[in-house]
Amino acid sequence: MAKMMLRVRSRDGLERVTVENPQGTTVSELKSLIQTQLRIPFQNQTISTNQNLLLAKTQEEIARFTDMANPNTALTALNLAHGSIVYLAYDGERTVAGPAFHPAGSFGRKMTMDDLIAKQMKVTRQENPHCELVSFDRDCANAFQHYVSETLAFAVKRGGFMYGTVSEEGKVEVDFIYEPPQLGTEENLVFYRDPEEEKAVEAIAMGLGMRRVGFIFTQSVSQDTKDYTLSNREVLQAAEFHSKGGLKEWVTAMVKLEVNEDGGADVHFEAFQMSDICIRLFKEGWFETEIGEGDDPKLSKMKKDVVLGVKDTKEVDNDFFLVVVKIFDHQGPLSSSFPIENRNTLVTLKALKTHLDRAKNLPLVKRISDFHLLLLLARFLDVANDVPALAVCVHTQSPIPEGYQLLIETMANTS
Repeated sequence: MAKMMLRVRSRDGLERVTVENPQGTTVSELKSLIQTQLRIPFQNQTISTNQNLLLAKTQEEIARFTDMANPNTALTALNLAHGSIVYLAYDGERTVAGPAFHPAGSFGRKMTMDDLIAKQMKVTRQENPHCELVSFDRDCANAFQHYVSETLAFAVKRGGFMYGTVSEEGKVEVDFIYEPPQLGTEENLVFYRDPEEEKAVEAIAMGLGMRRVGFIFTQSVSQDTKDYTLSNREVLQAAEFHSKGGLKEWVTAMVKLEVNEDGGADVHFEAFQMSDICIRLFKEGWFETEIGEGDDPKLSKMKKDVVLGVKDTKEVDNDFFLVVVKIFDHQGPLSSSFPIENRNTLVTLKALKTHLDRAKNLPLVKRISDFHLLLLLARFLDVANDVPALAVCVHTQSPIPEGYQLLIETMANTS
């Protein structure tokens, strides 16, 4: 019979033991092999096929694992085969040796337990987010969900980037949502990024004293029957935007329909942070980014094993990557009544005239205090200078300089 390789999981991580004659090898002989190959004294070992052995904290608890206590039991009788895992608890300390081949300059170097642990990617739940809470401007949140509810009927996905401020305590306030050009289906959301438009968005945000603080998306009604919080595709997209966001308080928000007690449907907002380990895995390229038709959407696939609990796996339940964030609401400094970019209806200068005429009695700075209106104006202004200057006026509620007033009135009257 061919040699058999057994994987041995201990507090030091995962190691391997080679069994030359699997058919005739007993538990006692396996412990001798562990002593020889892993340098753990025979008498210090307790081995078991039960992974809970590694959770035992006292000798009394360890002694309860008796499936491999009989030294004469054959490995074949324990259903151990090539690649099986045996769990090992032992007394004492040891130094884990490095690989047989040492790169130039490190000959003879020993690998410590810390070195070995650093080479393992352990996935655990993160209890606390980096942001204290997220608060949505009521008008901007309503404008987003109303379009998805009334126009798209939650039949397809929709998304955007959230902009606002972050306090020293980690409180995130969302004051406007920018919706890039996009295509949404029942399962997928694709952004068609427009660099020139996004430059204008950033210039407006800078003048308003705001920045990009997160990603928001909707789930379609067809997803409501699925057994997950976020799908594997949604985890990948959220992790990508989070990793590029450059903000530890970055928030991922999800909007969906939920059936209420009366059998009707309510729009429901949820907020998360993608965990630190999720972002690290994404940045270091551990995620499988190609998702097959038969893949379970509630599981994220890895390119190599990660440690989940006490087992090695290439599949992680998406919920392990989510850290729940508390949601509040507030009345922000901007209105959200101007038509919103990149939707079914093209926004033109005619909308500018209609909007300005609607509130003639108010100062011009009040009438243009709307991100979506400023984004329309940015099409016709110098993004590097004029757009931030106009946004600063809105931020400080200062009178609009006469030159800009004439320019805005001319644009409105040429529609």
